[in-house]
Amino acid sequence: MLESVIGTLLRPGRTSATWWALVHLCVGIVLGPVSFAVIIALGATTLGLLAVFPLAMVSSWLLFLATHGLANVERSRFRAFTDEHLPTPAPLSGATRWKRYLERLKSKARWKELAYLAVRYPISAITGGIALGFWCGGVGLLSMPLWIGAGTRQVADFGVFEITQGWGSVASVGFGAVLVLLVAPWVTLGMIRLELMVARGLLGRTDRVVFEERVVSLQSSRMAAVDAAENERRRVERDLHDGAQQRLIAVAMNLGMARQRLAVDPEAGQALVADAHEEVKAALKELRDLVRGIHPVILEDRGIDPALSAIVARSPIPIELSVHVTPRPDPSVESAAYFIVSEALANVARHSRARHASVDIVRRADRLTIIVTDDGIGGADASLGTGIAGLGERVSALDGWMQLISPVGGPTTLLVEVPCGS
Repeated sequence: MLESVIGTLLRPGRTSATWWALVHLCVGIVLGPVSFAVIIALGATTLGLLAVFPLAMVSSWLLFLATHGLANVERSRFRAFTDEHLPTPAPLSGATRWKRYLERLKSKARWKELAYLAVRYPISAITGGIALGFWCGGVGLLSMPLWIGAGTRQVADFGVFEITQGWGSVASVGFGAVLVLLVAPWVTLGMIRLELMVARGLLGRTDRVVFEERVVSLQSSRMAAVDAAENERRRVERDLHDGAQQRLIAVAMNLGMARQRLAVDPEAGQALVADAHEEVKAALKELRDLVRGIHPVILEDRGIDPALSAIVARSPIPIELSVHVTPRPDPSVESAAYFIVSEALANVARHSRARHASVDIVRRADRLTIIVTDDGIGGADASLGTGIAGLGERVSALDGWMQLISPVGGPTTLLVEVPCGS
């Protein structure tokens, strides 16, 4: 019981988060005056130029521009030192600069950024000063015996009290150890939580906004999944109608004619039967290919690595495949990853003019990352009907993330990340 209590009390001093929080507070003390001076200067200039409205507009535009840039610096600082992700406001959608200027004036998020930068300097001065005060005080008390021993009077005079050699030094070291090991780490965490509370309120988004955005995202993902399923159904229907169904109709006609001719012309009847046999084999092959396109059996039995190896083996260009997905993800995620890579490689073969491609699939915790690259001509565009839009819909249906990097001249890289679901 006592060991548990002591471990809990000393825990902040043993975690890296406390030290990164201290760095964050120290950096805040340095950056605070800079951002405060910029905002106050531009704000005062804007107020002073209200009588000359055009100049006030220019000054206020610079004010909001500087505010947004400094707010993004603050978001980066929180993300780097505290792992706190503060989302940026939605980008301006105005078609002209005047419309974007009016949009800034009406945006609550931009005004909240300005409010944060206005209060950020005094808050950082208080939180950083308190935290550094405890750390410096603890280190100073720990080092007090060295200072006393270096003096001629063997005493440290602080006006109100003195610390002398002997028991005074022992007490100084004891109080310093308590401050450094116990008090200062907890104070640091308390100060960083205060700064996080202010930053979340002014730089982040409210729970209601986050909830509404999540609802919209899920609705879009659901619609994308429904559209993808409908498109897949139509593809299967079209492939059956144009492929296997037509061949089976031809088989039925050939067999009907063969039955009529076998009695009068056995050789012609046998030829028709032979043609029907070839058509049946072709229809079976098309049906196997169609079933493989819906859900390959090897994927379900052996996993994504052997299933993709079969695709790589049939590819007209050399492909390097690397798969590390232990443990196996959910079947729905595995199937989606298979078709994402299959469609991406089909695009590479049809459009990229590449001489080499690579596929890397890695599972890290609860995320599955897919990277498909090729050394082709680049310039891939979802609007050109190369199947990229369909890939995006499939990824969106899994609440995943996709990015295509394809400059003209190449190379092309497709990045996909989806939840593993298990």
